[in-house]
Amino acid sequence: MKLKVVIHEAEEGGYWAEVPAIPGCVAQGESFDEFLGNIYEAVEGCLSVELDSVHLESTDKVMEIAV
Repeated sequence: MKLKVVIHEAEEGGYWAEVPAIPGCVAQGESFDEFLGNIYEAVEGCLSVELDSVHLESTDKVMEIAV
């Protein structure tokens, strides 16, 4: 899966970004390298789902897929 990320230079220095396809998914960093690590972490966090909050029947299966 590829996601577009809109990167902004922060007024106080560093960078911040938003992922338009995932409302509320944002990250920032003092350097570009720090920002880059943070945006990957933010996307992963925004897309993760805790199965404790999902009702599963005994016949249901959970599968992870890469897209």
